[in-house]
Amino acid sequence: MDVIVIRDHRRPIATHMVWYRNGSADDPIGKSGIAHFLEHLMFKGTRNHPAGHFSGLLASVGGDENASTSWSYTNYYQQVPKDYLKTCMAYEADRMTGLILTDEIVDIERQAVLTERGMHCDSDPQDILDEALHAGAFSPDPCGRPIIGWQHEIETLGREDALAYYHRFYTPENAILVVAGDVDPDAVMDMAETIYGAITPTGASFQRPVVQAPPVRTQRLLTLVDENVHQPAFTRIHVVPSMMAALEVLAFLLDGGNASYLHEALIVNNRMAISVGASYESDVSRGLASFRIDACPAPGVSLTHLDDAIENALEMLRRTGFSADDIQRAKSRIVANAIYQKDDHFNLALQYGVAASLGLSVEDVALWQDRIKGVTTEDIRNALTLLERSTGIVGYLTPPATDA
Repeated sequence: MDVIVIRDHRRPIATHMVWYRNGSADDPIGKSGIAHFLEHLMFKGTRNHPAGHFSGLLASVGGDENASTSWSYTNYYQQVPKDYLKTCMAYEADRMTGLILTDEIVDIERQAVLTERGMHCDSDPQDILDEALHAGAFSPDPCGRPIIGWQHEIETLGREDALAYYHRFYTPENAILVVAGDVDPDAVMDMAETIYGAITPTGASFQRPVVQAPPVRTQRLLTLVDENVHQPAFTRIHVVPSMMAALEVLAFLLDGGNASYLHEALIVNNRMAISVGASYESDVSRGLASFRIDACPAPGVSLTHLDDAIENALEMLRRTGFSADDIQRAKSRIVANAIYQKDDHFNLALQYGVAASLGLSVEDVALWQDRIKGVTTEDIRNALTLLERSTGIVGYLTPPATDA
């Protein structure tokens, strides 16, 4: 088990996180959603900590807990008064090995997950289109599957599926412990050695297969026509390298507020859009990330014309690039935001946990600001080549055509 300790003595609070280096990309074929499903089931109790017992204790001392699943990791955390850090460790160590599941518990929670999917994935047209775009963009990589899973596969998940996944991945050698707050590093290490060190490693290896996608040879367009759509919308997604500083800066340049390039080009100058934005999701999977452009057309502008306008704006950038001053301002803003985030030890714990889950080191996190500062004009030009129209997948969201 890897251990990361972050000291922050300004408040008598401790954050305790356990990260597992597996997520929905590790769901077996035909069992999509099992990582997320197990995250739900991990709160159903052990012999030493029946369901609700630990949550009640946390609430009584003003603590907080939650969990999340991504494509590459699953994490569990608690924020508590520092004197309860040992209690949190004992609880997580217990449910790392002692989870108790019955068919009844699994059946009830499976229905809860299906309800969650219905509310968040299947009822909103934009969410339906986003899911299809993500699947198309990342196919055939396993991270193309939705984290929550496909409905027809969630419906088949049972107790044996959950326990098989649990025994395979919930082991100390697949886990990362992050502790932050008003703590002493040596005391944390001793405590972790006593509590987590008592768990017998399984010796299993967790090498995720690398899937090489074939070259993209066709322009891909997905269109969703839905009567519940009141505002047409455009989305374009590119699969790009993860943790790339130049793409972080490029996203800010394209979508850094009212003075950003896309806002000026499409809203102020050409009046083609009423909103436009760009984002870089740098931690989709180990080595893979997504770069996304979203826009809503102005009245009277078709999605096809907006699509062309966005491409024309990007093509102009490929020819002219950004000025050195614009790039420097963007880098300064990104670094300033990163410094502000460091003021909260919980955010720091999240950053280190995500990075470690993706195979990065503590040094990689510490040097991220230097990598941002080192981005050059040429780096931005090279990043723009990753956004060629032919390599992206585009989505049109539109209401049904009205009769003239």
